[in-house]
Order: sequence, then structure tokens, then C-alpha cells
Amino acid sequence: MQATDVIIIGGGMVGLTLALALEDSGLRVAVIESQLPDATLADIPENRVSAINLASQTLLTRLGAWPDTVSRLGPYTHMQVWEADSSANIEFSANLVHQAHLGHIVENKVLQLSLLERARLSPHIELHMPAKAHTISVSEQGAFVLLENGIPLTGRIVVGADGARSWLRAQLKPNMVQWDYDHHALVATLRITEPHQQTARQIFRGDDIIAFLPLADPYQCSLVWSCPPQQAKQRLALSEQDFNNALAHAFDFRLGPCQVLGPRMTIPLTARYSQQFCGARWALIGDAAHTVHPLAGQGVNLGLQDAAALAQTLSQLHQQGKDIGTHAHLRAFERWRKAEAMTLLAAMEGLKRLFGHSHPLLRGLRGLGLSATNKITPLKRQLAEHALGTAGLQPELSKLSPQPRLAKATT
Repeated sequence: MQATDVIIIGGGMVGLTLALALEDSGLRVAVIESQLPDATLADIPENRVSAINLASQTLLTRLGAWPDTVSRLGPYTHMQVWEADSSANIEFSANLVHQAHLGHIVENKVLQLSLLERARLSPHIELHMPAKAHTISVSEQGAFVLLENGIPLTGRIVVGADGARSWLRAQLKPNMVQWDYDHHALVATLRITEPHQQTARQIFRGDDIIAFLPLADPYQCSLVWSCPPQQAKQRLALSEQDFNNALAHAFDFRLGPCQVLGPRMTIPLTARYSQQFCGARWALIGDAAHTVHPLAGQGVNLGLQDAAALAQTLSQLHQQGKDIGTHAHLRAFERWRKAEAMTLLAAMEGLKRLFGHSHPLLRGLRGLGLSATNKITPLKRQLAEHALGTAGLQPELSKLSPQPRLAKATT
């Protein structure tokens, strides 16, 4: 029997962030992850990327886990959003909030490898990778997890950070609210003709939402093309040349002709919201608790802030000599993060519905509204703060104010 304090199911970006954020707490942590990421990075950037805002970058830097591979980090300093065939548009820059950049486009694999490297050097973290949880039981006394390899683990709390199809959530069966966005995200890596100038661009065109996200190479972008499932299937089946032509046209040729690099893939988009983020001896964070539409690129940031908030809560409870697994002690965390998740879910649903209607009157109102917002500096500053991740109630580790933290460990 291996005894620990916090058992984390899921060793991806969110789970490893939680483990590292508990480093100074005095709590022992076990991380269970079924797959070890391949440490090899291909010449062409991976299709799965995240827009890591400045608050999340601050968090990862303080944990000593911000990637050292500068050649794989795509900083963005500007954002442009517009609607095809109308005057609706808005743009803002990091200068508006006196920052050097708004965030970075980073491959998920690069982030996970950096977090894993740091976790391997931390004496308070025990990694079970690769390993799978087989059974779980929770009681007033604690949590018990039996791995498929026969290793038994006991802890004071078990945390699900195992993604949208969470194994832990399936075992605990909290009430879920979910709906299909009736969209798939077609993702790929692109070579563009004109330099992206560190600008994240997004166009709304009827049922289509197309984002070009700037990568480290000034002539490469990550594509996220959100569209109805049948259209996604048809576009995936196009020849490379036909797809390139269709994409450049749909994007108003803003960056000239483009060329797909490597494979294309599609991802179904579903909104999920667990009506419970925690209970006696358990908690859910990241996509295990909620998933949102990627049109604002905030899903991963929401999960990373969940991890920081839970680490802050558990650390404070432990320092106060309180039981870290008692539901009553976890309710403040639950209220905090449920409010943040619901706000983002509602905002994404509202944006999708607002731009999903093609009625001429509504199109005109959208144009007037966005154009007016584009001219009002205080409103644009608020949007920029949301893009930075500095709006709302932030965990201490994510705040931009100076705070001492251990540097990245070295061998």
C-alpha cells in the first residue's frame, strides 16, 4: 500500500500543473497517467496547440515549467476579429495594457514535456506513468485507487484532471450538463505567404469560425476551422491544393495563399459542465469539469487556473491543520471555479449565437456594436485584460505582480 496525500488522475498539462503547484505545500502527490508523451519534436509543429495567456505563462514560469524551447513558442501581441461581408471588426494589442505580449501559441506536447521534465525532478511527486487506474473508492476516511498493474494507492483526496472523457468523472457520476455545439474543429499547421506579425486573427463567416494563430516561424500559423460536422468531413476529404484554395478564400486572403503542412484532423466540439466540481475526497479540474468552444482559445487557461486555485486551496487547508478532503472545506474552491467556468461557457455560447445568425438587420447591429467597441478605449482595455487572463478572481500564483518562486531545477 502506497500512502500519499493527493492522487491526481491525469498527467497532462492540467494535472502536472496541479502537482507542481503543490510543491511548497508539504503535501505528497501521486500522478497517474496512461501514456508517456513521445519526447521527439517533429520539424512541423503539432496540430494540437493552445493559446497560453499571460496569466498562465506567469503561473508556469513560477513553477519552473515554462518551456525553454523558444523556437516552439509563438508570441502574439495583437488580436484581430472580423465578420465576412460586414463592417463588424475589432482589434487590440498588448500595448493597450502595457504588456509586451498577450500570450503565446504553444504546442500541447511541448508544454506537457516541459511540465513532465520539471515534475521528474520534484521529490514530493511520485509519477505512475504509464499506468492506468482500475478501481476507485472514496469514503470519509480517504480515497483508494487500485492501478491496473496491481499497485494500491491511498490518499486524502483524489483529483480528476483526465480530460473531457474523464475516467474519474465516469466512476463518480456527478450530474452533467452538456450540449453539442454542432461544430467540429478542423485543425492543421499552415505555411502562409505574408508574415503573421505576431497577430492572432479570427473571422466569422456564416457557420464557419476560422482562426489563424501565429507560431514561432513568422510564416507559419496553426489553423482552427470550426464548422458543421458535414462540412468538416468534406473539407477533410479535399485534395491538399483544393483545401488550400478554399481556406485562403474563406479567410479573405488576409495572409495571401496558404499551404497545409502535414496532416489535417477534426475534433468534435461539445460543451460540458459538471454540476459538482468536488465532493467528499474528490475534485474535478480542467476538461474533466468543463469544456468550452475554442473560439476564444481560453479552455486550457481555464484548466490551468483550476489547478492553481485547487493547489492554493489545499495548501491553505493543510497549513491551517484542516482536512484537505472534506467537502465543506472544498466548497469555496468549487464556488470560485464554477463561477469562472460558467461565465466563460455563457460568453462562448453568446458569441457563437450572435455571429451564427445571418439576418441582415442582426448583421448590421453586429457591425455597429463591434465598430463602436473598437473606438472606445476602456472597453477594448477590458477585452485585452480578458485575453491576458487578468480579469476575474485569480490564484496567487497567476497574478502578474512579482512573487518569488523556485527556478527550474537542473540536473
